[in-house]
Amino acid sequence: MSDVFSRFELLIGKKSLEILKKSRVIVFGVGGVGGHVIEGLVRSGLENIDIVDNDTISPSNLNRQIIALHSTIGENKVDVMEKRIKDINPNCSVKKWNLFFLPETSEQIDFSVYDYVVDCVDTVSAKIEIIKKAKLLNIPIISSMGTGNKLNPLDFEITDITKTSVCPLARVIRQELKKLNIKNVKVLYSKENPILPKYEYKSEQLNKKSIPGSSAFVPSVAGLVICSEVVKDLIK
Repeated sequence: MSDVFSRFELLIGKKSLEILKKSRVIVFGVGGVGGHVIEGLVRSGLENIDIVDNDTISPSNLNRQIIALHSTIGENKVDVMEKRIKDINPNCSVKKWNLFFLPETSEQIDFSVYDYVVDCVDTVSAKIEIIKKAKLLNIPIISSMGTGNKLNPLDFEITDITKTSVCPLARVIRQELKKLNIKNVKVLYSKENPILPKYEYKSEQLNKKSIPGSSAFVPSVAGLVICSEVVKDLIK
């Protein structure tokens, strides 16, 4: 029994741990949610992971993103995440995609090589494209809905997109998937009503778009809940 994953092996057994080691997962988005998905998967024994994000770490990431430190500000998220992964498990094979994934760039990634797809991006067109690609190839996928403007991490639920409510992002995704006749899409969403921010905050980096409030504990819980679902699905 490996010392590194021995405590987890006690829960799932050697056979399941071997399945995790051999599985290949791609995670789109290395932010507050995606970073914790990746962290959890690697600490669960996954040894083949692709990470996709074109962003760099900024001071505003410090309150919620696991890779955000004063020492990493300005660095590419995928580079920092790779270093962290290797520090946890040097045997883990990491493929980095410093890429803003959109329908126009989607052909750069061959979805057929993955055992599971995890969507933690914010852009609607990107989310729809990720779901389309995965469903076309019948690859298991889970998509994260909105975690901004939320304070209660206990209100998260994993369900089919058609059963979501409250979440504004889920409503948009639901409508778009219905137009495309795409069914049976697993998502994580929050049943909590969005909180109205105390004041409006705009970012120059985001073209002055008003951005949502966020905490240290809501995106992280969302990421770990998604991680648990991926692990359970992989080992059946």
